[in-house]
Amino acid sequence: MRLLAFDGRMGASGDMLLGALVAAGADPSVLSPVEDALDVTYRVHEVDKNGILATKVDVLLAETDGGDPRGEGHGDDHRRLRADGDNGGDSDNDADGDGEDEHSHQHQYRHHDHAHDEEHTHHHDDGHEHSHDHGHSHSHDDHEHSHDHGHSHSHDGHEHSHDHGHSHSHDGHTHAEGHGPHRTYPEVVELVESMGLPAGVVEDATAIFRVLGEAEAEVHGTDLDETHFHEVGADDAIADVVGVCLLLDDLGVDRVVTGPVAVGGGEAEMSHGSYPVPAPAVLNITAAADWSVRGGPVEAELLTPTGAAILAHLAEGVETLPSMSVESSGYGAGGWDFPDRPNVLRAVVGDGGSRLVRDEISVLETNLDDATPEVLGGLQETLKDAGARDVTIIPTTMKKSRPGHLVKVVVKPEDAERVAYRLAVETGTLGVREHGAGHRWTARREFETATLAVDGDEYEVSVKVGSDADGVVYDRSAEYDDALAVATETGLPVREVMRRAVDAVASNDGE
Repeated sequence: MRLLAFDGRMGASGDMLLGALVAAGADPSVLSPVEDALDVTYRVHEVDKNGILATKVDVLLAETDGGDPRGEGHGDDHRRLRADGDNGGDSDNDADGDGEDEHSHQHQYRHHDHAHDEEHTHHHDDGHEHSHDHGHSHSHDDHEHSHDHGHSHSHDGHEHSHDHGHSHSHDGHTHAEGHGPHRTYPEVVELVESMGLPAGVVEDATAIFRVLGEAEAEVHGTDLDETHFHEVGADDAIADVVGVCLLLDDLGVDRVVTGPVAVGGGEAEMSHGSYPVPAPAVLNITAAADWSVRGGPVEAELLTPTGAAILAHLAEGVETLPSMSVESSGYGAGGWDFPDRPNVLRAVVGDGGSRLVRDEISVLETNLDDATPEVLGGLQETLKDAGARDVTIIPTTMKKSRPGHLVKVVVKPEDAERVAYRLAVETGTLGVREHGAGHRWTARREFETATLAVDGDEYEVSVKVGSDADGVVYDRSAEYDDALAVATETGLPVREVMRRAVDAVASNDGE
C-alpha cells in the first residue's frame, strides 16, 4: 500500500500542504486545470526555514505574472492576513503581530534594505486631522517591493470607512489572497465540477468544501447552501483545496495519515474581532476529524480552517509514523518565522505494507440470560436495519451457572447510540457496553453478477469479490440466497451452484 504520512507538529495550512506534496514528489504541472479555470497562477520556489530547505507555493494573480510562476524565486516567504482567521499558511498573519505583511519582515534573509515613506491621512469629524508619512520601499537582493497604502478614516459617531489600496508585488507577482467572488457552497461545487478534473479529485475537493461550509455555517448559525465562504470561497482558497487534491492524485497514494496536529496558541484577529486560537471554525472541523490536536508549541495560529478541512477529509490519525519503506519526503513552508523551530509541514511517502482498508468502528456488547431463541434469531435483521455492520451471538455461562448469551455488535461510531437503543428495546437488556471508537482492517468489497446456463435457461447469482487496497482479488463467494433459489429451481446442489457462480466471475475477470 502506498502511504502518505504528514507530521503536523508545526500546524498545517493550504499552502503548506501544497508545498509538502510538491516537495515529496508530486508534479506541479498537474495544477494547470486550476490556472485555466481561475485568474491565478501557482509559483513554486524554495525557502530556508531555520536551516530546513522547504518548498513554498504561492497563489498569485495571473494578470501580474512577469515571468515563469514556477521558476526559482528570490527566496522570499510571503505572509498574508485573512479575515476569517487563517494564518501562517493560506492566510498568514505576520509573526510580529503588528499587522504588517511579511514583505517587510523576512529576518532570516540578509542584505535587505528598508526605507519607509508611507502616507496615511485620517480625517475625524471632531476636528482632528492626523497625517502620517510612512513609505515602504524594500530592496531584497535586487528585488523591489513597493507598498502604497492610502487610508482615509471618517469618524461620525462610531462609523469607520476604510479605503485601502494595497499592491504587494514580488517580481511582478501579486498574491491572489481574497480576490475573486465570495461564493456559496453550491457555487463552489459548480465551479469545481466545471474544471474537467478526474472524478476522484472532484469528489475529494467538494467534500472538503462541504467540511468547511458546515463548520462556518455552524459558527454563524446559518444554512450551508446560503452561507458565503468569505475568504474561503475566494480564488486562492479554491486553488489551495483543488490543488492539494490534484497533487495527491498525482502521487497515487492509497492511504493518508497524520500525527497530532499543532494548533498554536494566543489570539488571532478575524473579521469579527480577536478570538483565541484555535479559531471557532477549526474547532468545529477537528471535532469530527479522526486525528488529534495539541496546543502550542508557540503563541501563533498554526492550524487554519483550510488546512484542518483538507486533513479532516483525507487523513487518518496516528500517534507515530507507521512502519513504512520510505520512497521520498519533503517539507512545505508556512509563513511564520520562529527563532528556535522551522514552520514547516513534513510529508513522507512510501510503502506502508498493509494491504487492507482501515474502517473506523465501535463495538457494542451486552449479556443476556433470559432472551428467547426467537428474539435472538431476529437480532441479525433488526440490528442491521438500525445500522449495525455485524452481529455475533455467543453462548456463555452467566452467574450461578445459568446459560446465557453474549451479543457483540460492530457499528460505525456515529450509529452507536441508535443501535444500542435498538438492542435494548429488542432484548430488554438494562445496559449496553461500548468499547469506543477503534478500527478494523477490511477488504474492498464489490458485487459482480454471474450468469449460469442450466438446461437452456439462464440464471443470475450475485458474487461478493474481496480485494486488497491494490486491487488484488483474494476471495470470491457466491451469495447463498441467490444460489439457493437457483438450486431449488434447477435441482442442482447449492454447493454446485455456488462453485459455478464463482468460476464464472473469475473467468470474466480474466483469471
